Amino acid sequence: MEKLQAHFTKVLNLLNIKLFRILLFLTLGIIMFFAMYSNVKPEKLDLTLFSVAEQTIRSPITIEDKVNTEREKQEAVDQVQDVYIVKKEYAQNQVDLITSIFDTVSEVNNEIKAEMNEKANEETADSGQTTAAGTLDEKLKRLKDKLTEEVTKELSDQPFTAMLQSSANELSIAKDLTVTAVNNVMSKRIPADEVENAKKRVEEELKYTSLNSGLKNAIITLGRFAVIQNEFYDPNATEELRQQAIDSVEPVKILEGQIIVEEGKLISRDVYEQLKLAGLLESDSSFKPFAGLMMIIAIILAALFFIFDEMDRTEKRQKQLLIFSLIFVMALFIMKLISLFTEYGYSEAGYVFPAAMGAMLIKILVDERLALFQTVILGICGSIIFNQGIAGTLNVMVAIYIVASGLAGIIFLQKQNQRSKILQAGLFVSVVNLLIIISLVLLRNSQYSGLDYGFYVVVAFLSGISSAVLTIGLLPFFEAGFGVLSTIKLIELSNPNHPLLRKILTEAPGTYHHSVMVANLAESACEAIGGNGLLARVGCYYHDIGKTKRPQFFIENQMNIENPHDKLPPLTSKNIIIAHATDGADMLRKHKMPKEIVDIAEQHHGTTLLKYFYHKAKQNGADVKEADFRYPGPKAKTKEIAVIGIADSVEAAVRSMSRPTPEQIEGLVRNIIADRLQDGQLSDCDITLKELETVAFTLCETLKGIFHSRIEYPEITKQKVKQA
Repeated sequence: MEKLQAHFTKVLNLLNIKLFRILLFLTLGIIMFFAMYSNVKPEKLDLTLFSVAEQTIRSPITIEDKVNTEREKQEAVDQVQDVYIVKKEYAQNQVDLITSIFDTVSEVNNEIKAEMNEKANEETADSGQTTAAGTLDEKLKRLKDKLTEEVTKELSDQPFTAMLQSSANELSIAKDLTVTAVNNVMSKRIPADEVENAKKRVEEELKYTSLNSGLKNAIITLGRFAVIQNEFYDPNATEELRQQAIDSVEPVKILEGQIIVEEGKLISRDVYEQLKLAGLLESDSSFKPFAGLMMIIAIILAALFFIFDEMDRTEKRQKQLLIFSLIFVMALFIMKLISLFTEYGYSEAGYVFPAAMGAMLIKILVDERLALFQTVILGICGSIIFNQGIAGTLNVMVAIYIVASGLAGIIFLQKQNQRSKILQAGLFVSVVNLLIIISLVLLRNSQYSGLDYGFYVVVAFLSGISSAVLTIGLLPFFEAGFGVLSTIKLIELSNPNHPLLRKILTEAPGTYHHSVMVANLAESACEAIGGNGLLARVGCYYHDIGKTKRPQFFIENQMNIENPHDKLPPLTSKNIIIAHATDGADMLRKHKMPKEIVDIAEQHHGTTLLKYFYHKAKQNGADVKEADFRYPGPKAKTKEIAVIGIADSVEAAVRSMSRPTPEQIEGLVRNIIADRLQDGQLSDCDITLKELETVAFTLCETLKGIFHSRIEYPEITKQKVKQA
């Protein structure tokens, strides 16, 4: 194990170099690419027209079938009827035309009548007969002059002659009858092929009038002439309807995952064209899926690099990066291994994947944020790896399942940090897995048998329990191999039954009580500044383990005995007191305690001065140097150790005070912090002045709660009860 840790240390040292970190990320990218390569590689099939498909073929992409789309558009256009409109104004125009003809006839008759009255006295009876005949010809000629050329060409002289020979009353009746008949017929649709029928309807309507035969024939002729086509083809409206029909046609698409041809079916020409359109017949492999995969991997690695680059540039960051990478690769390998079963028809194999394993390991060993990040990455990878062999598709349901399962593990372990709780977390994950699977199945709205639901119950619990078992099994290897001090490990070390804690309790009970008090102070102060409060608490339990070597030489253990330092020279006392830090570190190393706990025991005093024995030595007249009465150090390297050192001094100082007031406590705390600052004891850690102010406030509040005022009860004088 020591050799293994040595190798890990060398790797961690290499990761301090930026080039090697980049190489690690590139390695992760290459592993991810080859893990998902086969799942995005376009499938090429050797198929011929009119052959029989040897397997069911699905489309790897969603693409528009333009040929069928155009065909459906043309069918939609062909179904559109031509648009014809009725020009209602034509009826009024023809009515006005008939009215105008009758008015012109009346006008001509009136003109001729006036002229005849002027010549009435000059003409003889014989001449009168000649004049009457001449007048009819003149009327007809004058009438034609007044009418349009179109009317005179279309109509013969007969109707005009009959009208000119009729009386004004007869013309009025004929006019009304003709106008009414024309209006009735023209108010209805008259397409081109119905004009003759419309003319016949006018003729039928006028045939049964009481007019004389000549005038009746005249108005029938006029009525037939007046009826014309009033329904015409509208190209603009027709084109608009055709365009609407085209727009209403949805593009015909071959959907991703859609079955193009089933096994044993004939590959018809349409099917062959769809296969060609989906790119399944192309001989050259497309680079697009691989480019897309590389872009996804690049985005993931960029986010990962950004997250780790934000962390403190310490050995811890390199260790977390290596742990994250190993767990991720391990989870990816398991995922790829399980995906091989999909090739044998087990399409739901993705639900067996222990999705919560990686999340729980990262949560325990590294960080909750990184656990969430890895869960999302595994969800993305799972959606590609478990795509059921359909290149280019994403199995969204498996991705949701993996993310939900990982989140369930992280949430359960958020406050349950004991190792024994991991199995309970696995059961909790199993229940969440089952709920997620059932919800996804219901979303499909498909029919499932009882056997199917039974299968889902089994895989859900198998995934959750296997996640817990793998986490429990792998956790010790990571903790030992990387020297990781996980939350679970810290809680185990805080168990009072731990041999070293029992040693302190039995051999130095005063020191044990002091350690517990310091732990309470340090934990609250560390949490107030964003430090690891649990590490501070557990570290405090062991920070004075070295005092068990000579417990009676420390004041908290001197119960009803004389102080041995009163009989020792200051230099000897100094050596005994200072030795507890180095002795404690040696004892912790001997018991294979985590490095963080060893550092707390070794560094919590830093290089502070043993002022009491230093001044005692000077008072005795000895020629001493201040450096000889300082702890060997090193100084505190982390915030937690700095806070523990302050809390240790504060607790000891306050305990020595009689009835401390809040003002005295605050003054004491601030003096100790100021002394540490001036002595340079905080120069090697990254604690800020603002954080020190927070530490001072928190320590004061905690101490005020411990040393709050109490009621003094009067001493009860025991009196003897006299017997009567």
